[in-house]
Amino acid sequence: MNAYAATPETFPALVLNADFRPLSYYPLSLWSWQESVKAVFLERVNIVSEYDRLVRSPSFEMRLPSVVSLKTYVKPALYPAFTRFNVFLRDRFTCQYCGARNDLTFDHLIPRSRGGQTRWDNVVAACAPCNLLKGGSLPDQSGMRPRQVPYRPTVFELHRNGRLFPPNYLHQSWLDYLYWDTELEP
Repeated sequence: MNAYAATPETFPALVLNADFRPLSYYPLSLWSWQESVKAVFLERVNIVSEYDRLVRSPSFEMRLPSVVSLKTYVKPALYPAFTRFNVFLRDRFTCQYCGARNDLTFDHLIPRSRGGQTRWDNVVAACAPCNLLKGGSLPDQSGMRPRQVPYRPTVFELHRNGRLFPPNYLHQSWLDYLYWDTELEP
């Protein structure tokens, strides 16, 4: 094991709501070891699982939490914030015109130059070549229609889509609380 891998910074804690569901799937709700230890001392969380790694002070030692659950239930918002990342997640990181999955931007169906607004119902994920090809045209003028009509997703829909894209690393202690759909292609 290299020196970096042995540092506490490499020991994040999965944060679960009081109902033992992750606060977020994408990005995965993780706290640094410092945040999780602080929350333990402030009695805001329960330790569900621990790493073998210890942290020490002159008078105290504890194993680093790998999974914590909030003591108080946090009601999730029904609708997520409008962000570029959430648009990509809604559209499953896929260009809505050609299906490409790289070089993504977002495109306004009604271009801003024509009064289009930056809202859920007017923005789709688009690869840079398709975005350039469509330019300032309306979908009817360009002949480019998105594969799905843009809409405002719920948090639950984004969580479902997020489970299609598991992170590169999942600690073994987290797996009982995560429901990654590894059978499906994103």
